[in-house]
Amino acid sequence: MPITSIDIDAEQLSRARALTGAASNREAVDLALRTLVAVRSQPASVERIIGRTFTDEQIDPAAAPAPDA
Repeated sequence: MPITSIDIDAEQLSRARALTGAASNREAVDLALRTLVAVRSQPASVERIIGRTFTDEQIDPAAAPAPDA
């Protein structure tokens, strides 16, 4: 893994470690990067799920919503 040197606001890094329980600065930064990627990727994932179609054989009748009373 390449080593990258960056300037990070010490107060923000300290807050991030406290909020996440990260044991090190590196762990806090790694968690922040993974979280950013996951959050920014989420809308595309949701759109893929919404766009799926299913055949009747793939749908479980027991999972169908109850009809309105």
